[in-house]
Amino acid sequence: MSKQTIAILYGGRSVEHGVSINSAKNIFEFIDKDKFEPLLIGISTQGVWYHTEAVTKDMQSGEVLSLQLNPGKPAFTTSSRKNFLVDIVFPVLHGTDGEDGSIQGLIKAMDLPMVGTGVLGSAMSMSKLVTKRLLKESGLPVADFMYAYFAEKENLNFETIEKKLGLPFMVKSASLGSSVGVSKVKSKNDFDSAVEDGFRYDDCILIEQYIEGREVECAILGNSPAKASLPGEIIISKEYEFYTFDAKYVDGNAVTIEVPAKLDAASQEKIRSLSLKAYQSLSCEDFARVDLFLTATGEVFVNEINTIPGFTNSSMFPVMWKERGISFSSLITELVNLAMERHAKSKRIERGFVSDLKF
Repeated sequence: MSKQTIAILYGGRSVEHGVSINSAKNIFEFIDKDKFEPLLIGISTQGVWYHTEAVTKDMQSGEVLSLQLNPGKPAFTTSSRKNFLVDIVFPVLHGTDGEDGSIQGLIKAMDLPMVGTGVLGSAMSMSKLVTKRLLKESGLPVADFMYAYFAEKENLNFETIEKKLGLPFMVKSASLGSSVGVSKVKSKNDFDSAVEDGFRYDDCILIEQYIEGREVECAILGNSPAKASLPGEIIISKEYEFYTFDAKYVDGNAVTIEVPAKLDAASQEKIRSLSLKAYQSLSCEDFARVDLFLTATGEVFVNEINTIPGFTNSSMFPVMWKERGISFSSLITELVNLAMERHAKSKRIERGFVSDLKF
């Protein structure tokens, strides 16, 4: 049986560029090379695509890649090699232009199988504002929130926000991940800098009630039906106000991960049930990681959902499935199989319509 060629996209035009590189390194290392032939495609911070021999931050050392727009049989080309034919694409991209439906739309237009959530679910899940609205509409518990666009910046009033949300509250860039553009506001002195930082990375900010509680996460895998892992917990050092970028990726002593989390059975099932409902409410496909808060009184709040969760050495998604007996390599294979099955099923939908229209 011949190997399937899988294009692994990494890097990207995003503040999470470096995180994507680290995730892709693990995907490339652990993918079953007896079944798959990886084709590495690095996307620079300027958005240029390169074919690289290894996953590297110096992707410009590779060859610039172009794409022949031939739906069903698109071919990647470099100056030295013609027609890299691809069976499936795995976007290992985090954040802007990689997790927000942009790349997914290109891949869909090329009619290629793709690992992960498509255009609709990616776009909805990337926007923290849209996510909150849809989760709330679906009856799922979320923290109280407000929002503002950059054009409304001068109208933001600390006292109004404090009255509605209390102190402290969180200010977040609406469409980023990895805690970039996120600040905790404990007093009026923190407010202006938090707003500036949030708008630095986005045209919209989410202003959110601070939930005092345990940070728990749940990994979702599959489509019809999807299944939920046991929850894991992120225990953050008291040196950090919240789960910052540095706590996630830089400071090796910042967090302790417990998989599974030390929870009673009722809390476990509540978290798993809410995570599955969030996944379905946001039209997610193949896999995702749901982030939640668990308060001391047993309340659970859905925080957000990540349609391309990290695959770094410290990432919870693969760790939670490893606890369930699925190795990193087997997990990658399962994701590819899910994507191929979903793409095959999509072929039943007709694209044409016969009518008497003259053109």
